[in-house]
Amino acid sequence: MTDEQRIRDLVRRVVYRTVGRAEPTAANAAPGSRLVTERDVQEVPAGGVLRVAAGALLTPLARQAALERRVRLDEEAAPPATEACDDGPEVAAVERTVAVGADHGGVALKAELAGLLGSLGYRVVDCGTGSSEPVDYPDIAHEVAQLVARRRAGRGILIDGAGVGSCMAANKVPGIRAAACHDEATAVNSREHNHANVLTLGAGMISGEQARRIVTTWLETPAAGGRHQRRVDKITAIERRYSRSEGGAR
Repeated sequence: MTDEQRIRDLVRRVVYRTVGRAEPTAANAAPGSRLVTERDVQEVPAGGVLRVAAGALLTPLARQAALERRVRLDEEAAPPATEACDDGPEVAAVERTVAVGADHGGVALKAELAGLLGSLGYRVVDCGTGSSEPVDYPDIAHEVAQLVARRRAGRGILIDGAGVGSCMAANKVPGIRAAACHDEATAVNSREHNHANVLTLGAGMISGEQARRIVTTWLETPAAGGRHQRRVDKITAIERRYSRSEGGAR
């Protein structure tokens, strides 16, 4: 094995470990499943198209290179494993489960992101709404936040017009650290520094492509420890000071 091959092998292992996905083996890999790196994107002519097999994992550097070189990533969509909102014990594999919800202003974007989550290997629990008929975003936010707080889902994603109201509502549930993100930088910060477990998006503020990049970045970014954990612990301490029911959803 050459030095270059060793480096690529090491990068692949680190990336899969970081995002919490099992590295494909001869026994469990889907056909065409592999790691797509920055080098793969660099080999495509600027403005070209890179076809990405369903189940393949794209590194953050690969996505950044695609943006800079205007390379369109044609990702084959895998059927999303979606089920109705339910906090029963049958919701398995908590860390790979994402609860999603939207009001009438975000229902179209929710459907698009559910497909993305499925292609990334996440199980989707859909907490509504399913139509453009007006609904109240606090109700949807509460449903999603409770699933995360009760450890029925590893993370949650909420979509309304601006992403602010759902964020406020979700943060009323003890154990929730919701963050309204509008770009990849805020997505990274909310995970690394604040250990956010719910992401809120404004369908009227960002495009579908921006939302896809934000969600992917948010899911791929691990929470940092050290001084950041100490500060998150202080957030939790403040929450418990004012909560009638410590550590649980109300």
